[in-house]
Amino acid sequence: QVQLAESGGGLVQAGGSLRLSCTASGGTFSSYGLGWFRQAPGEEREFVAGINWRGTSTYYTDSVKGRFTISRDNAKKTMYLQMNSLKPEETAVYYCAARLWASTAQAVKVPGSWGQGTQVTVSS
Repeated sequence: QVQLAESGGGLVQAGGSLRLSCTASGGTFSSYGLGWFRQAPGEEREFVAGINWRGTSTYYTDSVKGRFTISRDNAKKTMYLQMNSLKPEETAVYYCAARLWASTAQAVKVPGSWGQGTQVTVSS
């Protein structure tokens, strides 16, 4: 079972950028499809972005397309989420997640492992 740890959250002004990282330990990182989710106060957790285990396909929720980029570095056992043009409504706890052999968007959206989350606050 892979263990995940997020980093890179913080406070940023609207229109600014942040890069989140998710580092894994245990398991075989390259065998996992990966995703980023977020949960705002009082809201349900929602899918933000994902990448399949091969690293050949990426998936995004419509609201972040063109602004967020997900990537992975298997040698470093790390996944990234580059977030540009951030909006105040994107203030949330961001979680990374993983599912073994996830090769489709549908599979990535149902992870088996979660990180603890990192707070992202976008001020207006």
